[in-house]
Amino acid sequence: MSTIAFLNIAMHGRVNPTLPVVAELVRRGHRVTYHTSAAFRAEIEAAGGEVYLYPGGEQPLPDPPTPVTLLKGLADSAVGLLPAVLTDLRRIRPDLIVHDNACLWGAVAAHELDVPAASSFTTFAFNRLVPSPTRGSWDLLSAAASRPDSVRGYLRSRWDLRRRYDTHGLPLADLGNIRQPLNLVFTSRAFQPKAAGFDASYRFVGPSIGARPADPSFPVDRLRDPVVYASLGTVFNADARLLRTLATALAGLAGTAVVSTGRTDPAALGPLPSNVLVRRFVPQPEVLARASLFITHGGMNSVNEALFAGVPMLVVPQGADQPMVARRVEELGAGLAIPTRDITEEAVRGLAGRLLRGPGFRAAAAGLRTAQREAGGFRRAADELETYLGAAGPADRTRVRAHALRRG
Repeated sequence: MSTIAFLNIAMHGRVNPTLPVVAELVRRGHRVTYHTSAAFRAEIEAAGGEVYLYPGGEQPLPDPPTPVTLLKGLADSAVGLLPAVLTDLRRIRPDLIVHDNACLWGAVAAHELDVPAASSFTTFAFNRLVPSPTRGSWDLLSAAASRPDSVRGYLRSRWDLRRRYDTHGLPLADLGNIRQPLNLVFTSRAFQPKAAGFDASYRFVGPSIGARPADPSFPVDRLRDPVVYASLGTVFNADARLLRTLATALAGLAGTAVVSTGRTDPAALGPLPSNVLVRRFVPQPEVLARASLFITHGGMNSVNEALFAGVPMLVVPQGADQPMVARRVEELGAGLAIPTRDITEEAVRGLAGRLLRGPGFRAAAAGLRTAQREAGGFRRAADELETYLGAAGPADRTRVRAHALRRG
């Protein structure tokens, strides 16, 4: 069997969809290694992967990760991580590298070692019709002009990478869209905007949702229908007043309102109605299976999980690609969106009430639920990687790499 090395950005939204794929590949007899931070060691080892930790501890990205600061953070991380990562990979001798679409050091490592690579898109896939947040644009140039220090730091790191490593064919600026001859996209063609504009190298495998350990501390017995669930994710520091506004607005509509606060201390929300259940983290798929409505920041992982469960959404985008995801949810009729600046108790009650009473929203979410499930998920992703491995044996690596360079 083959050795497959995963390299990723240490963020829940990037790592979580790959874990069921790792488990499936291990089940099929492959050796899987995974470079990440210590925060994900337990989950990766539970999936059967061998963990290799990035040097220097956690690799935090800017909060919020604006395109300009994100570019600098990714380039800086590549400079800092590549020496140790390459040392590990030369010992591992992988047959295939699977890296996140924004994991610059994964793509560089594949070039350096002359190993076939696949890219993992836990966001939407991007092209000219669906531009990525880091694609060169007037908006990016305008943002860069206001952050000259970030731009200078980015250019220094890119020059350092070019001087020390093989970076030919990699994007100059669009580091959120690093493509390979195989690109696994963890959503369905139905949810992907302008899906017809992507060639056969993009495989829309759907949400990768596997079994997760039960959380015995979560009081499932307290849930009363209708269950309304609110979570603004784990990347941004959610404002306690915003979370409290959501909780109090939803309390009058729900049998149980579940609020996940992430990094925010639940005590900071103050006293709340008795039917509001507040936790830092909740077993999200389990709660979504019971939910009638999901209030979300619009992170792709959370939205995919909601669509997998057929739950309508009220999207409150916080940054990054979340406004794009929110627009897609609205376009397909599976929910509504509201900017953070417009959040009031009255506004949330009104929109949440529409979503709970309007059968069209649930019907649209149910249609997407079918599409998400039929896409294949983690088993389809494992199938695609095995097929790609078979086509990219040692004799074909030069051809595979040349194709990757042409696509860059």
